[in-house]
This record gives sequence, C-alpha cells and structure tokens, in this order.
Amino acid sequence: MGGSLGCHRSIPKDPSDVGVGRRKFSAACNFGSILVKQERLNINAATEEELMTLPGVNRTVAQSIVEYRDCIGGFKKVEDLALVSGIGATKLEAIKLEICVSSRTSSSQHSPSSLRRDLDQQPCCGMNINTATPAQLMSIRGITEKVAQNIIAYRTERGPFKSIEDLVRVKHINGSLLDKIRFHVFVERPRAPSTTTTTITTNGGLNYTVKTHPSPTSLSLKSDTLDLPPGGPSQLISVRPSVEMPPAVLRDGKPVVRVATWNLQNCSCDKANNPGVKEVVCMTLLENDIKLLAVQDLVEKDVLTKFCAELNQGTLASVRKWKWPRGNWKCVVSEEPTGPSCKEVSYSGFLWDSTAVELHDASLLQSPPAKRHDACSRLFLAHFSIGSYKVAVVNVHMQTTGGESNGKKHGTDVKCGPLSSIILETLKGEKDLVVLGDFSCPPQSTHLDVLRKEKLCALLASNHFTNISTRSPQGTLCLDNIWVSRSIKKIYSGHCTVVREGLTNPWIPDKWSWGGVASDHCPVVADFYGDVLGKDLRGPGVSVLERDDKPKHER
Repeated sequence: MGGSLGCHRSIPKDPSDVGVGRRKFSAACNFGSILVKQERLNINAATEEELMTLPGVNRTVAQSIVEYRDCIGGFKKVEDLALVSGIGATKLEAIKLEICVSSRTSSSQHSPSSLRRDLDQQPCCGMNINTATPAQLMSIRGITEKVAQNIIAYRTERGPFKSIEDLVRVKHINGSLLDKIRFHVFVERPRAPSTTTTTITTNGGLNYTVKTHPSPTSLSLKSDTLDLPPGGPSQLISVRPSVEMPPAVLRDGKPVVRVATWNLQNCSCDKANNPGVKEVVCMTLLENDIKLLAVQDLVEKDVLTKFCAELNQGTLASVRKWKWPRGNWKCVVSEEPTGPSCKEVSYSGFLWDSTAVELHDASLLQSPPAKRHDACSRLFLAHFSIGSYKVAVVNVHMQTTGGESNGKKHGTDVKCGPLSSIILETLKGEKDLVVLGDFSCPPQSTHLDVLRKEKLCALLASNHFTNISTRSPQGTLCLDNIWVSRSIKKIYSGHCTVVREGLTNPWIPDKWSWGGVASDHCPVVADFYGDVLGKDLRGPGVSVLERDDKPKHER
C-alpha cells in the first residue's frame, strides 16, 4: 500500500447515512482521499463499497464476493477468495497483502457499515425479512402496516433482499429507521433447487444438454444432516448417469452378482461425510448394481459405516429417490492396518448387500509389520457366499516405494515381496479364489508372476485404464484389477468393466476449483453367476457393521 493513504481503510462515516431515504454515492465511489490508520481489509466484514477499493475489484466483483460470502457463511482463509467469480489466483496475489480474514466477532477495527454487516450475517435472532409475513414485520417496533406492505411488495417485485442495507431502497424506510430495526431482522436468502435444462461439459470435454436434477446440497445450505465443506461451489447441481430401467440382474438368462474393487484414496470420515463423495460412492453402487465391493486406502476404521448408513437410510436426495430396492448393506474393516498411506496408515474393508451376498469370516493374512511405516502390504481375506458358491476373496492394496498414488511414476517400483511370500500359502489352501484390489502395476508386470504361477488370470487387460482425474478423464494406467482362479471362471460371466461415469461431483474439491473426482481410482466391476440369496449369515470372529451400529465382536 505504502504510506498512510489507505484506499480501503475504515470509513469514518457510514455510507448508509448519506442522504435521506436512500444511498447517494455512485458505483465508482471510493474513499482513497481519506487519511486514516493503516490496516488490512477484513473480507468477512467489508461492504461492497469497501471491497471496491481493492485493486481490480469493480462493483460486479464486489457483489460476487458478498454473495459468495453469504452463501458459505464467511471465508475461512484468504485463499478462499480465489474461488469467487472474477477473482482467481492471479488477482488474489495482487490483493493478498491488503486483505485479511477474521471472525465477525473480532475486536479489530471496522467501519460502522462493516460492524452493521457483522450483525446482518448473524441469523441466530430476529426475523428473516425474506420470509416474514406482514403481521410478523408489524410486530417490530417502527414498522407500520404501510411499511410492512412496502417490504413485501419490494421483495415480490425484485426478489429476495441480499442484505439489510437494501431496506433503504424500500419506500418510507430511511437510514434512521433502518438503524432502529436492524437489530431485530436478518437476511437469509432462499435457495430453490434448479430443475432447468443445462448444458453440461463432461470429463472428456463433450457438451450435451440434459435436464438437471437437484443434488443433495441443492436442498439446504444450512442442513444439519450435511457436513458441507467450507467454500463450496456456486453451482449446486450434480448430474448422475441416466438409469432408465432397473439394473440388470440377468446375463445370458442367468442371474448375476456384481463384484467390484475400488481404492477410495485416503478416505477419512471427513471425506466420507462430504456430500459429494458420499453421493458418488453410494449412487455408483446402486446405479451399477454392485453387490460386493472391496475397498482400499481407508485412513479411519469407521469410514464404511458412513456409506452403509446412507445406503440403508437414504438422507441424500438422490439416494432417497432411487426407484429400485437399495438392499441391506453391511461392512467389515480390517482390525489392523493393511499398509501405509500419506496419512500414516490405511485399512482395507468390504461393503456388501446382504440380500445377495453373505459373509462367513474375515481375517488378515500377515502378521503386523515390524515398523509402522513399513511399505509392505497386508492382505485382507474374507469368505463370501455368492449365490450358491462359497468364494475366498483377497483384498490387495500394494504399496509403491515412491511416486504419486495416481500412478504418474508407477509401473516398476512396487513393493511386492510381502504379496509373493504370503499369497502362495493362501492360493494353495483355497479352491475358489478371487484376488482383487489396487496392485499399483499392470497385469503383465513380473511382480504378479505369483498369480500366474497359481493359474489365476486377470479379468482386465493392461489397455483398460483404471485411474482417473479431471485432467485425464480416460486414464493412463492399469492399476486395479480382479484375478480369478480356474474354478471361479466357471461362474464368471465374461463381463468385466471400468466405471467412469458419475465419479465427479460439484462438492468435491479439485485443487483451486470444485467438481473433482471422489478418488483417483475407478471402480472395476465383474459379473459372476449365482442365485440371489436373502439370508443373514454372520460368521464367527468377524466385526460386521450395518447402518450406524458399532462393531459387534462375536467370539
């Protein structure tokens, strides 16, 4: 800034008090000629006029900042300003040293209008002027029947009030009356879910027109049931793949059960509570009729219970409105870590629909690593009944010695010693075997010779890529796979695919933007023949979770 001429310092006179009845300053108004104490501008309390004194911020951008701030309930950090339309990373760098973020109850100095705006943002008391009836408005001292009617007429004609300051534009309300009533009212704009026709750009860059449907977050930004991430997107519409008929349960006239594997990439409870991630995971299972899912890279043991609860109880609009049966979902997670993660350690687990699949037992195949951060993998084995077949399912999460989890440096540098040493005993002792998960290398890799030696075959070829990102929607590497023994091939339908549709959501962060993927791995799905069963078998010694139940350890 330089010197003490602060172009956006605290303004000694409240602009709302200029003139009688309405504000008189122009859109180009600034207070650069006022000599005041130097301080940074608090973007959580500044008015539009104060924001306009920042370099490169005009009226339109200032309005966008205020609207975005109202939408998210306040900026958590200065960098969040880059998400506002018209700002971006470049403009943020130009003004970063002139702004700050502090709580609205901070004792730092603000202009009178900023202090009033602080009160405007607190909807904990008073009356919402965007929803109040004439009788409710008249209960506020100073508002007559005529003024109440004018308020109703104004918001009916021009839409909801954006701030309390907008009341001075209503006939018969001046700055003096506004000062008397501002402590008794607040502004909370209604957000109706959109069902309009919208042009959508897919991950592959293709444009198409669809009739959008409200995402779970379209319903309420103040919902107590949704743990919304700070600084969400301006567009709250998510578009799911179209499912015109019930999921196919027959292939070649025979019933099939779909088994899948999915690395959920450092999935914590916070990540699972993100409404975008939760919608992607749950709706992917329902839309693709997946009945058994092997999951890798869980950084907390309670993560799968979040998805179980959503699938069984349906709090998100898309899950609630699912037209076909959702099943009865349960989960089991390894008691000990199965390998390292960028967040210390990770666990593996299974998520299944108990109306089609039954769990008998589950256990780790390897003793705990000597060192906590050892890169070796531990295999998680479970025995399931798929139809009339009892199948041994081995959940694999192989770890790389370096490089990114999305495989930019994968392909050769993989820690496979533990897999080789422990898998042989399991393979020899099991007849019907499915080995699936994140192998961190393509199927032809020499690290997987142990699987070929035991006559297992990979269902996906190396030219079927399983990674994904918003920059590379079609993927570049084959990291995940499903391997089956010769005995299992008799119930394999010959259908195996990589799911790529519906893996992004507007509420998932994507670096400086939004609309990212739930994981940098895609689900790999295979169909197996089997009768759909309905019993509830629970094997001894297994911790089984359903809905919000805590682990039930049976001995």
